[in-house]
Amino acid sequence: MKLTGKGRIAGIIGWPVTHSLSPLLHGYWLEELGIDGAMVPLAAQASDFAKVIQGVRLAGFTGVNVTVPHKESAFAIAHRHDTAAGMARAANLLVFDADGTISARNTDAGGLAASLREKAGALAGKTAVLLGTGGAARGAVLALEKLGAGTIHILGRNEVRASALAGAMAPHVRAALKPGALESWTEVAGGAALLVNATSAGMKGQPPLGLDLSPLPATAAVCDIVYNPLETVLLKDAVARGHVTIDGLGMLMHQAVPSFEAFFGTRPQVTDGLRAALVKVLRERG
Repeated sequence: MKLTGKGRIAGIIGWPVTHSLSPLLHGYWLEELGIDGAMVPLAAQASDFAKVIQGVRLAGFTGVNVTVPHKESAFAIAHRHDTAAGMARAANLLVFDADGTISARNTDAGGLAASLREKAGALAGKTAVLLGTGGAARGAVLALEKLGAGTIHILGRNEVRASALAGAMAPHVRAALKPGALESWTEVAGGAALLVNATSAGMKGQPPLGLDLSPLPATAAVCDIVYNPLETVLLKDAVARGHVTIDGLGMLMHQAVPSFEAFFGTRPQVTDGLRAALVKVLRERG
C-alpha cells in the first residue's frame, strides 16, 4: 500500500559516503513505484555521527540507512532494536518514530543470506571462513547461520577482536564459531565451502585484501560484500581460479528492501532491471 503523503525523505550516512549506491537504488524504486520521495547522502565522520542523526531527525527525515563505519554507533544511539540488530550489536537502518524515538534494525544479515542463497545455495553443515570483526562481520555470522553453516572461522587482523566477536555471537547461533588471526587463513582454508570478506579492504579508495586463494578448494564459493568496485581484486582472483563468486551488489539490493518499505511504505522487488541499472552506474564511475 502506497503512502499518500508527499516528499518523504530518507538518508544514507557513512564516511565516506560518495561511493554509496543507495540513493540511486532507492531512486530507481521511487520512480518505478511512482512515489514522491528522496534519499540523501550524508557524509559524517565518527565524531559527528550523533549530531548528524539528531539534525536530520529534527529536519523531518523518516530514517537513515547506515554504512561504514557507523553501524555499531547506530545501534548504540537507538532507543529500541529488532532481534537481528540486538544479536549483531550493529544496525544498518535507523527509523525515526513519530514519538521522537529511534528504532534500530539490521537488514544486512537477511540481505547477505538471500544473495548467497541465490548463487551458492545453502551451507547445510559446511564450513565457512569469515574475514572481519566489525559490525558487518556480526551480520555476516547471522547470515551464515541462516544458511545452515556448521562451522564459521572468524579471522581478523586483531585476534582479540575476533575472539570477542565469536564470544558475543556464540549464544545466538548453532554453528561452531572459531576465532583466529588472519595469518591462520592457510590452516583453515582447505576445509571451507565458502569465503566471505566482511571487511572494507578492496573498497574503492582502500587497499586490496591481498589474500592468497591457493589453499581454498576449487569447489568453494567466494563472496565479497564490497560492491564498489563491483569486481574487487579478491573476486578477480577467485574468477581466475574458477570459483563461484558473489559480489556485494546482491546483498545491497536485498538488504534495501525492508529499508525502502520502512521509509516509503511500499515493499519493492529486487529485479534484473534494478541490478542492470546499478551495474551501469558502477561501470560509468570506473
